[in-house]
Amino acid sequence: MEIAVVGTGYVGLVTGTCFSETGNNVTCVDIDQNKVERMRKGEVPIYEPMLDVYFERNQREGRLHFTTDLATAVEKAQIIFLALPTPPGEDGSADLSYILRVADDLGKIIKDYKVIVDKSTVPVGTCALVKEAMAKNSKVDFDVVSNPEFLREGFAVEDFMKPDRVVVGTSSAKAMEVMTELYKPFIRQGNPLIFMDEKSAELTKYAANAFLATKISFMNEIANFCEKVGADVDMVRLGIGADSRIGKRFLFPGIGYGGSCFPKDVQALAKSGQEAGYEFKILKSVMKVNERQKTILLQPILDFFENNLQGKKIAIWGLAFKPDTDDIREAPALYMIEHLLEAGATIAAYDPEAMENVKRQRNFPIEYSKDQYAVLQGADALLICTEWSAFRNPDFDKIANGLKAKVIFDGRNLYDLDRMKKLNFHYKSIGRETVEV
Repeated sequence: MEIAVVGTGYVGLVTGTCFSETGNNVTCVDIDQNKVERMRKGEVPIYEPMLDVYFERNQREGRLHFTTDLATAVEKAQIIFLALPTPPGEDGSADLSYILRVADDLGKIIKDYKVIVDKSTVPVGTCALVKEAMAKNSKVDFDVVSNPEFLREGFAVEDFMKPDRVVVGTSSAKAMEVMTELYKPFIRQGNPLIFMDEKSAELTKYAANAFLATKISFMNEIANFCEKVGADVDMVRLGIGADSRIGKRFLFPGIGYGGSCFPKDVQALAKSGQEAGYEFKILKSVMKVNERQKTILLQPILDFFENNLQGKKIAIWGLAFKPDTDDIREAPALYMIEHLLEAGATIAAYDPEAMENVKRQRNFPIEYSKDQYAVLQGADALLICTEWSAFRNPDFDKIANGLKAKVIFDGRNLYDLDRMKKLNFHYKSIGRETVEV
């Protein structure tokens, strides 16, 4: 099939690349000429496991193309995906200006039947707005479909190629037939292709992310309570995760969720509720808990250093909001850095993929290291903010030799408490006993 993907951000690039992997001819559109030129030369602008492999193969075999010319991209396309940003406004609502601007342009461009697909995460009613914007300028038949993405950063290619489910919102039999044909290669193992109305599909994405964010925040509340009463959150997690009604995923406590989806989507759903005259009290609590959780380790650090961080150097492992991505949007590490700097500490940081993004996007007066052990040299403590695999089984002798004292504040609960006791580390994690030297 001939496909156009408008927007080459995280969702757009993964979508276009994966569709080309199943034999489709895909043209990706972006307004950034420099970015388009880099991609034409084979440069993948984001880090995502396996994306570079698919990207290189399909570009080499002539199925994946890049352009700044919207009209050229959509001329032959049967399906046009809108994978454009929907950033939160000051009031928390999703900004649809990018999508509606392109919809207006598409109405002027298309000359035959097309299926327009909202791939971006958008509020209920967006399909109708896109259809209205296009209809102002278009005299040909078209359908607007909602097809929300359910991609986990770090597993996005795997999630796209082997989806748990594909949700498509449309009331058009013709569009349904087109979308069924498109997704056949992805549902061969029996995972469902679920058709529903457009509004229900739009809400499904927000509801899924809001529920997962709620699960994370609930577990963080339990972890904080565990510390108060002397319980071990790891044991509690195992106990409730074995209940099939609850499940074991998204029960790991830590220093809060971040990224491009959960914070934005929870906020947008709460705002949509407000606009409809409904108050999401649970979501308000979820957002409040997560905001507090991002800096939950600040007070233990201050307590350890007797409220004086002047002249203290904190080494940080992990800047991305989660492992296997270079995405730093709403990353808890950034909040911790801000507060530690304000308290007078100096910071040295290491992350396998996200350091360049922090350098470009945040003007932090901190040191960066290309090695997870070199960053420890002369530091008074190690703070772990992201659970990269390389941090899970480190050389503790190298950690001890690099640090001035054996002090670790672990925001992701990576290490066994008994092992920390045997190694004689001061070890503070989330929802568990603090190991004190």
